[in-house]
Amino acid sequence: MKPVTPYLTFYGNANEAIAFYEKTFRLENREMHKYGESDFPSPPEAADYIMHCHLTDGTFSIMLADSATPGESGTSNVAMMIDCESEEEVNRLYNALLEDGKVIMELQDTFWGAKYAKVSDKFGYTWDLNFEKRQAE
Repeated sequence: MKPVTPYLTFYGNANEAIAFYEKTFRLENREMHKYGESDFPSPPEAADYIMHCHLTDGTFSIMLADSATPGESGTSNVAMMIDCESEEEVNRLYNALLEDGKVIMELQDTFWGAKYAKVSDKFGYTWDLNFEKRQAE
């Protein structure tokens, strides 16, 4: 099975999210299409909305889009889990995601030997950040 890629949905602010996630996760925009550039049925006011975007660094990927339907976006009941490769990375992501976001669980040492946190970013998406300290030994 190939890795699972989160597909995040917004309504009118996907461009802002693209800029935020590119910077936060150090991703490159590999592909982007707007509703107005396609034959996909959508209201005229959605012409500049993002129909599909793929951000990646070759290993980590996120896909996202604006919904053309008002009120159709979702941030609940799912969290994205990121296994970080270093303590520096978990600290950097924690601080970046908290930019206008909120803490659900403070970054802390855990009983399972990791440094772990849970945060909600400024778009309402939840991220679990985990760095297994044993892997660094």
